Amino acid sequence: MRSSRAQDLSRNLYSPAMRYFLAAAEAGSIRGASRDLNIASSAVNRQILWLEEALGLQLFDRVGRRLRLSQAGELLLAHIRRTYSDFEGTVAELDALKGLRRGTVSIATVESVAERLLPAMISSFRKSYPGIHVNVAVSSSKDAAKKVEAAEADVGFTFDPPETSALALAFQHEIVIGALMRPDHPLAGEKTLCLQDCLKFPVALPSEGLSIRTRIDVVRSRIPRASKTYVEANSLRLMRALAKEDDVIGFQTLIGCEEEISSGALIFRPLTDAPLQADKLCVVTSSLRALALAPGMFFDHAVLFLRDHLPTLVAK
Repeated sequence: MRSSRAQDLSRNLYSPAMRYFLAAAEAGSIRGASRDLNIASSAVNRQILWLEEALGLQLFDRVGRRLRLSQAGELLLAHIRRTYSDFEGTVAELDALKGLRRGTVSIATVESVAERLLPAMISSFRKSYPGIHVNVAVSSSKDAAKKVEAAEADVGFTFDPPETSALALAFQHEIVIGALMRPDHPLAGEKTLCLQDCLKFPVALPSEGLSIRTRIDVVRSRIPRASKTYVEANSLRLMRALAKEDDVIGFQTLIGCEEEISSGALIFRPLTDAPLQADKLCVVTSSLRALALAPGMFFDHAVLFLRDHLPTLVAK
């Protein structure tokens, strides 16, 4: 059965003769077609006679008030039904496109991605789909993954997500963790550093529970001498601010500190310790439910965006 939306559109997009012929063929009479179309019987009959004259073929055998399709009528009816079927598919695609312009995307992201990467990503996405509502929640890596699992977010940007059957790991990129410091810091002249070098100075550590802290603690546990911790914080922006104000060393990937590095306010030195060489930035979705149209389009855009921009920002 044709959808009511396709029927309504067809009334405007297809010629009356074709539509009246179809109605008569399905109803089996001029009067039945008139009733279904809410059109005068004379108008229906006139259009069918015109169509027969234009084609030079008789489309119906008239038996009293009943109509029986001729061989030509059967062929024409099959053609019209194929045309209407194709038209319904087109209407569905148009409705899907309309849905994209009105959809909603919920994103859970870590702070560093929210600094520069995500704003640029959303901005480029909205150039194509300006009507889509984008909802962003900034949290820790663990919480971003949990939001996706709990269906509170469609797409998650996180580091080192937990291995669970509820999450689909759709994209990952290994990124080195480094030391951030002022250009006049005593270690600024070194090209590379290990964590033990940094712990000889006051440091700003990410709070426990953050993915970077987990990796740092693996290395710290191998260093016998206690570090001169300056502060612990769950904000990477705060740690960068502390590094600019004092001789403290912060720890972060290059993602999120692009502005401070390009301006010369801070310098970044990669850490050579093995666990700090492969912090994984990941894009996750739920494996338990399919993405709706708008979130699916944003996800595809996000993956392409990261593949284009990450190689120029960080080394794999």
